[in-house]
Amino acid sequence: MDKKVRVRFAPSPTGGLHLGGVRTALFNYLFARKHNGTFVLRVEDTDQNRFVEGAEEYIVNCLDWCGITPDESPTKPGNYGPYRQSERKPSYRKFAEQLISDGYAYYAFDTPEELDVKRKEVPNFQYGQATRMQMRNSLTLTISEVEDLLASQTPHVIRIKVPEDENVHFNDLIRGDVSFETAIVDDKVLLKADGMPTYHLAVVVDDKAMEITHAFRGEEWLPSAPVHILLWKYLGWESDMPQWAHLPLILKPDGHGKLSKRDGDRLGFPVYAMNWTDPKTNDVTKGFKEMGFMPEAFVNMLALLGWNDGTEQEIFTLAELEEKFSIERISKAGAKFDFEKAKWYNHEWIKQSSVDSLQLEVKHALEKAGFTVNDDALLNTVIDLIKDRCTLLPDFVMQSSYFFASPTVYDSASVKPKWTAEKAGFFYEYANNLSLDNPIDAEAAFKALAEEKGFKPGELMLPFRIMLVGGKFGPGVFDIGVLLGKEETKLRIENAIVVFNS
Repeated sequence: MDKKVRVRFAPSPTGGLHLGGVRTALFNYLFARKHNGTFVLRVEDTDQNRFVEGAEEYIVNCLDWCGITPDESPTKPGNYGPYRQSERKPSYRKFAEQLISDGYAYYAFDTPEELDVKRKEVPNFQYGQATRMQMRNSLTLTISEVEDLLASQTPHVIRIKVPEDENVHFNDLIRGDVSFETAIVDDKVLLKADGMPTYHLAVVVDDKAMEITHAFRGEEWLPSAPVHILLWKYLGWESDMPQWAHLPLILKPDGHGKLSKRDGDRLGFPVYAMNWTDPKTNDVTKGFKEMGFMPEAFVNMLALLGWNDGTEQEIFTLAELEEKFSIERISKAGAKFDFEKAKWYNHEWIKQSSVDSLQLEVKHALEKAGFTVNDDALLNTVIDLIKDRCTLLPDFVMQSSYFFASPTVYDSASVKPKWTAEKAGFFYEYANNLSLDNPIDAEAAFKALAEEKGFKPGELMLPFRIMLVGGKFGPGVFDIGVLLGKEETKLRIENAIVVFNS
């Protein structure tokens, strides 16, 4: 690669950040790191009708949480600014006017009402080669009529004049040679009536100004590619055009169609990176972060939706991804989203995480749930004991809360059918002679007393666990007892016997 690699993630600040968008940002980031390049965040905020307050800050926070912070952005400008399209407005009209003077674009004065009439008249109406000469534009009006309309500031748009019967083709880094017949491409609007560009003009002008060398974007943008390639050519910039890479779609779990927020709502999993609160309705859409995903696991999972390194390896750190990522290993086919697999990644990451790296998150979760954690040494021991049992970060609350407060609710239904006065007697005696110096000795003493009293140890283990924990979960029951200590274990046994006897 002759030029220094410069890639961009260019989201619109219109709401929550879909995991497909995060994956596009991730692949941009990984490609930049692999080639010692620059990763740019450019905010495409030219559609003022869809602009949402707070969405830009939210996007920045999502990328920061994932650990893929851009090298250049609106909050971290470099030499290629401004980094918001709305701040580049004057440049777009200049290039749109240039296209008109060179014969590659035209003014269109059709009102929304006139366009609606045409859509009713013509099935599947497209403003383009077949219809442009029936419309009110600078191709059908006289020069003086056009000048008068412009002088009186008549609302208008500027449209590209797509050529007839041409074949537009380009090399896609993922899909190889891709070609389009211009006969099926309509005359896209380049500049809207409010003077703002559409995506089609803005993406070309901005990529040129920012010296973008490689453009990664979703497969859904493939139909727009011929318009963009024509614009690079018509503006005289063909030699500076970035190399294209259209990423495979992230599909619904059943593989039929692109994964949407509605699918997440319907099936009970998030599709946004982080919680998004709609400023108009205050409705909260849940994100992976708040559901309890670690950023490392989220990024790992996303990277393998449509890419692999050719081996059986599934767990990758961000540093490993930076080293091993290559465009050649990106699949052409869509990748089915599997929430169970996403949780598997998180479980694996929790298991291999150090206690220190988990401590703050677990402490915060426990305190948020109303538990007081005064002993960090105890917390660390508890985390080490239970982390293999946790799939999502909130699981730490259920799996550890009984270390910080006695159970108030017991799974009595699992005990009472086989509960007897003799069992109660066993536990009273056991509680009065507790030996909890270490789990091995504690278990030996428990089993010895059980045999002495004529019980099989197995039939007493479940009641003992429920006495200490409240339910049928948790690590080894003698590990729990040793950590709780003699006094607390004795108290919990006595409290539970009262409940089981009732």
